[in-house]
Amino acid sequence: MAERKKIGPISITLRFTIGFIWLTFWSLTTICLMLLVLPFRSLRVRIGNFCGKMIGPIVSRLVGAKIVNPDSDKLNASKPAIFVSNHTSALDIFIGMALCPYGGCGVGKKEILKIPFFGLAYWLAGHLLIDRGNNSKAVASMKKMSDFVKTKDLSIWIWPEGTRSIDGQLITFKKGFVHLALATGLPIVPVVLHGAHKIWPAKTMQFYPGEVRVEVLDPIQTNGWSKETINEHVEEVKGLMAKALNSKFPFPLA
Repeated sequence: MAERKKIGPISITLRFTIGFIWLTFWSLTTICLMLLVLPFRSLRVRIGNFCGKMIGPIVSRLVGAKIVNPDSDKLNASKPAIFVSNHTSALDIFIGMALCPYGGCGVGKKEILKIPFFGLAYWLAGHLLIDRGNNSKAVASMKKMSDFVKTKDLSIWIWPEGTRSIDGQLITFKKGFVHLALATGLPIVPVVLHGAHKIWPAKTMQFYPGEVRVEVLDPIQTNGWSKETINEHVEEVKGLMAKALNSKFPFPLA
């Protein structure tokens, strides 16, 4: 197998500088807009989605990722859903911002708040930040989130692994997305990202240009799900995503 072409140190420095300026500008813009509509969380979510679509695609391209998404119609369907995506790279959050439909609330870890300006913008945009070290607090937060999205007819975007996989394969799924499905009755829509871990490998600051191929699986109806079978539902979704991840992608590479 040919060695992957990587971006050189000078180019990486330039890309990081441009990316940081772009991210900071739109984060500050988002913060200002959020303060103007602070009492209206559902409006903040939608404005945040717009700002996210200004950030996500540009940062992804700066990293060297070309997002190839033949299933965009499935993502932009009018009906709310819980979008469940695999997590293999820091790039995933920016791809998620690019792909998430309007009216989509993100669920991330509270450590996002440590990112200057962006963390505050993410929180003010109505997204949920989970404290993974406090299970009872996390469950209570997700209960509030489920009530909110159900009332406002919104969607949810979540990475159930909670942390990045090193080799691109799925790791243990946390059960939060199933609890959200049980509370809201929303269908699960698995979103499988192929190749993100090769472009920006986890725990590195090195970029390898290439394609991130997006595969959106068919919705999984959750009306018949129950608390007694939570583990089965977790494994069902994980199994479908693992099968897609390890099968040949249904269209040729560019």
